[in-house]
Amino acid sequence: MNTLVICSGGLDSVSLAYKLAGANELAGLLCFDYGQRHRKELGFATLCAERLRVPHRIIDIREIGRSLSGSALTDDVAVPDGHYAESTMKLTVVPNRNAIMLAIAFGVAAAHKSNAVATAVHGGDHFIYPDCRPAFIDSFQTMQDRALDGYANIRLCAPYVNLTKADIVKDGARYGTPFTETWSCYKGGQRHCGRCGTCVERREAFHLSGHPDPTDYEDSKFWLDALRRNNT
Repeated sequence: MNTLVICSGGLDSVSLAYKLAGANELAGLLCFDYGQRHRKELGFATLCAERLRVPHRIIDIREIGRSLSGSALTDDVAVPDGHYAESTMKLTVVPNRNAIMLAIAFGVAAAHKSNAVATAVHGGDHFIYPDCRPAFIDSFQTMQDRALDGYANIRLCAPYVNLTKADIVKDGARYGTPFTETWSCYKGGQRHCGRCGTCVERREAFHLSGHPDPTDYEDSKFWLDALRRNNT
């Protein structure tokens, strides 16, 4: 396979890039600037591409992002603290984000003769994000088969779609992913806040995987309280 990875610079997509690089299937990284408040993640995607010595592109879709209003990731709305499964995390939904990015990625892959596009959506995303669920992945593949019929045959690779983030940490460690060189926090500060949904999920994933968490959090204990609240 000759695979283009959609890479945000986060733990999941960087781990996926290392996985495919280990299998000699990585063609390059495709990154998106959609006006996210945590756009510093793109610097980590660039670092990943440099380390793996593959080409990467950052596609500017900020004008589209400005139209997808109402999300804490793109608007002047506070990023909620808490566990990913809490209903407050719906504030972090950017409508149709993955569908938009994947459609662009398939076009780029077709133009540059890649035969697969990979995304790091995973089972932990299913609570909140409808465009991270298996039904979406299957339907998107069907739609692209029609859209590129007779022009290109591109597979949508989503190896983590039914796995947990803890499984991704284990897989990332297996392929030598430098976890300190990934960014998860939605608040985009100098350090991981330790309180937003992605920070809580990240901290929990390392704990469940049994792999040491090298992340520097502003609040390294909040995740335990968030986990308790979610389980009551």
